[in-house]
Amino acid sequence: MSTVSTSGVHVPSGPEPDPFRYGWRYVKRVGPDGEETLDQIPLSLEDVLFPETGDFIVQTDAHNSDLTYLKDVFKARLAGQATTVVVSDCRVDWNLPGVRPLGPDIAVFADVECHRDWATLDVAAEGARPLLVVEVTSLDTRQNDVGKKVDFYYRAAISLYVIADVLEEDDFERRLELIVYRHTADGYERIRPDERGWIWLEPIGVWLGIAPEARLGYDRLACFDPETGEEIGDYTAISQALEAEARARAEAETRAALAEARAQAEAETRARAEARIRALEAELKRLGNGPPGD
Repeated sequence: MSTVSTSGVHVPSGPEPDPFRYGWRYVKRVGPDGEETLDQIPLSLEDVLFPETGDFIVQTDAHNSDLTYLKDVFKARLAGQATTVVVSDCRVDWNLPGVRPLGPDIAVFADVECHRDWATLDVAAEGARPLLVVEVTSLDTRQNDVGKKVDFYYRAAISLYVIADVLEEDDFERRLELIVYRHTADGYERIRPDERGWIWLEPIGVWLGIAPEARLGYDRLACFDPETGEEIGDYTAISQALEAEARARAEAETRAALAEARAQAEAETRARAEARIRALEAELKRLGNGPPGD
């Protein structure tokens, strides 16, 4: 703890800010003896805006939970679209003059022929078409998301930019606000949530809103089914729903196959019986003792 002097009396000035509050990176250093060591270097606010591969950026558990949930829902909804990819905390080179790669919380791209394990996704090299970016702010770094990135993402032609803005956050309370921009020829157009507080995510085909957690006043992000309006659950719920859907589909296909096989067997049995009757009638005629009436 540092001190300051007031009228010759030293009084505590309060704790110094944690230099690693944004995160850190490891930088290789070679000593005079030639030995290599790794120095832990604190990140600046600009480092958070323009991350390098391997940077560790400090986030809250709620922030990570929101991103994990959204990534799982988005991937599940887009599972049938082979060339659409969802990336999270991946550096993206938007090929903007004078702008280094950014690290969006979540980004969705179309027209990606091969899904790789990217450290940095080069938009031009992959032929990727950006559809959606979601950023969940942190109190210490929100100025990046609500300020500079709005300009950067517009220039990068991001069709839909969603900011889940954390207004308050502590151990007991968390308040979020959705700020959404849609790309137009004249600039980003601000989209307001509907009367439910929801925003339609066209690239994903779901509604996005803020659902209070069981603890009153603790906001979290939630997606809602476009047909039923029901909240789409987390990964476990999604997996269980997909498994139940697959099981129901398999059972229906099995029942249909059994019904078809039964009908085919009955038809074959009937055809054999009719053929047998015709054969017997033909035999009777040959013997000159045909059926009555002949």
